[in-house]
Amino acid sequence: MSMKKLQVLMVDDDWKLRNLLRIYLSKEGFDTVEAADGNEAMLKIKNHSFDLVILDVMMPNMDGWEVCQSIRKTQSVPILMLTALGETKEKVQGLELGADDYLTKPFDPEELIARVHALIRRASSTSTEKQITMC
Repeated sequence: MSMKKLQVLMVDDDWKLRNLLRIYLSKEGFDTVEAADGNEAMLKIKNHSFDLVILDVMMPNMDGWEVCQSIRKTQSVPILMLTALGETKEKVQGLELGADDYLTKPFDPEELIARVHALIRRASSTSTEKQITMC
């Protein structure tokens, strides 16, 4: 019996970065889905279930702040903000809007993968706790 691969939505207008993320994440056994802007991300989220969202802030059409807020209205999927905005006030804003973690560009791929694994681990343990509590 094979386990279902975890699905990660990568939302960034930089196709080179999305390609790089896809390589890193697929080496770790994740399936990846890409979105080039916030509108495309919201369509994919509406029609598909993800285990994690990696989200840039500065994008055309709908920025990452708006996407994060919209996701949080209906879902508890882990969100990792991955952005060039590195000021403390921006990090705080992202976390207050519902992001679970915040990593600034440029980033170390090892750190990104470690954070992804930590978020997935935390989300799956929370899910297990909910199932145990509901019994």
